[in-house]
Amino acid sequence: MLSRRSLSGRPTRALLRFLDWLAEHTLPAQKIAAHHLTGRRGEEAAYFHLRKLGYTMVARNFRSPRCRGEIDLIGWENDVLCFVEVKTRSTHDVKPGEAAVDRHKRREVAAVVREYLRRFPPSCQWRFDIVSVYYGHSKARQPQIEVFRNSSLTV
Repeated sequence: MLSRRSLSGRPTRALLRFLDWLAEHTLPAQKIAAHHLTGRRGEEAAYFHLRKLGYTMVARNFRSPRCRGEIDLIGWENDVLCFVEVKTRSTHDVKPGEAAVDRHKRREVAAVVREYLRRFPPSCQWRFDIVSVYYGHSKARQPQIEVFRNSSLTV
């Protein structure tokens, strides 16, 4: 019988951290901008946070060949399909993450959502969520995470 602890994601998260550390210390350095690394870290934190809240994650960084943009995370919360945009910040002093999902970004996400939903019956319930991830300082292990459920995709 599986224990609740084994389903919490802790072993997976620990394994990912170890693999990231191993890659950092053994592979040639990649030329990736610091803000992209921060964004990746935030998406990973949001993924595990949503899993802890009960979401069943089904896709990460979904793109469609028919339109621009991507959806950071897609998962089910009960019987509702959730499309999640993750915004990561290293400080609260700048525009909040949820405010950074502007008209242009909402339009791009809406197009990708329509493409994804082609696979489901028209009666499928869905919503758009925004997750803001804040790191107090660059090496913080546990970020502050806020989930804004049922945000509007209206532009």
